[in-house]
Amino acid sequence: MEIILKYFSDFTPGQLEQFQLLGNLYKEWNEKINVISRKDIDSLYEKHVLHSLSIAAAFEFEPGTEIIDIGTGGGFPGIPLAIFFPEVKFHLADSIAKKLKVVDTVAEAIGLKNLTTQHTRAEEIKNRKFDFAVSRAVAPLKDLWKWSRPLLHSKPRTSNSQLQPGLICLKGGDLAKEIQESGTRPHMIEITELFREDFFKEKYLLYVRR
Repeated sequence: MEIILKYFSDFTPGQLEQFQLLGNLYKEWNEKINVISRKDIDSLYEKHVLHSLSIAAAFEFEPGTEIIDIGTGGGFPGIPLAIFFPEVKFHLADSIAKKLKVVDTVAEAIGLKNLTTQHTRAEEIKNRKFDFAVSRAVAPLKDLWKWSRPLLHSKPRTSNSQLQPGLICLKGGDLAKEIQESGTRPHMIEITELFREDFFKEKYLLYVRR
């Protein structure tokens, strides 16, 4: 938890409590369902929570913004972002029902009111639009963009929004070939520019505008 407070300080007591509760909740659930790599569970706050919050360090979402988390797994980046942005609505989708059970239980346990889940593949979602899609390395950029593009509004819904609707995803390694194959021109941010931790070397935020 200390590593979160190293980079963020402007939390309400309620948000602090929600972040603190995540540690034990994920440890308990990970013993039943392997939602996080067993070797990573002790560094949950760095490798999962802070990693997710790199999106919050780089982007400011307006109240009322609607965001879909594609392939959320155990709730990353969606749950940390939903704590960070209590006035933003998050919809977490995954094709594996047991992982969403963990998400629902964790969200209920910490009192998250701005999060919903859906057991589905992103490409099967119809008749819904979002301001942003977020994702954490669940598929190549080409696929993520193909799935998220139809789900995004074509332009900002609020006049004071500085951001064009788009896909924001967390990626690692040499991405040149993956970006080329995607046919997109993402804005790239090195996460070590946000958080000076060895774990984030060669890890990036990619933002593809709609």
